[in-house]
Amino acid sequence: MSCARAVASRSLWPVRTCGGPRTLSAYGRRIGVRFRSSGMILDSGSQTAVGRILRVDHAGEYGANRIYAGQMAVLSRSSVGPVIQKMWDQEKDHLKKFSELMVTFRVRPTVLMPFWNVVGFALGAGTALLGKEGAMACTVAVEESIAHHYNNQIRTLMEDPEKYEELLQVLKKFRDEELEHHDIGLEHDAELAPAYAVLKKVIQAGCSAAIYLSERF
Repeated sequence: MSCARAVASRSLWPVRTCGGPRTLSAYGRRIGVRFRSSGMILDSGSQTAVGRILRVDHAGEYGANRIYAGQMAVLSRSSVGPVIQKMWDQEKDHLKKFSELMVTFRVRPTVLMPFWNVVGFALGAGTALLGKEGAMACTVAVEESIAHHYNNQIRTLMEDPEKYEELLQVLKKFRDEELEHHDIGLEHDAELAPAYAVLKKVIQAGCSAAIYLSERF
């Protein structure tokens, strides 16, 4: 926890919604974009890569918010209600940050947002109906998938760590918090959920499909 907080204290930067000037080469083939919010200068290829990262991460955090909303609709008055609420509050912060970055980098959200709205809430409420163990099993499965995905993105951006320094800080901070949620789920008896192994595998397969679709659409 202390490590994650230490990262958090360094990781966020002020975001402004206005972009800087664009430059076009003499041949019209390479476009550089400077964003005042971060000082990053991206060519067209890098902008596309960052756009895919932000689109899928925004969708993932939106889906996570809907999952926790579904869990709270069922378990808000239970013993784990405050625990779920605390995790949900962090997910709200993640979503807010990615929403800001989507504006800064001029990235459109996935067209599947309405679908994730319904599916995320249904998954959260459905697993919560299995009891607190079912809700925590869902948390473990989802947060493990998201943390793994963040790690893949971090490895990709580490090919040019100076260029993507600030985005890397955000991804590392959020990755650490997702891992905290994963551990909280295990501490609250996730593995005692009915058919835990099967449930986890099915949820993670769904997460993989959601990541694939949200990156592309």
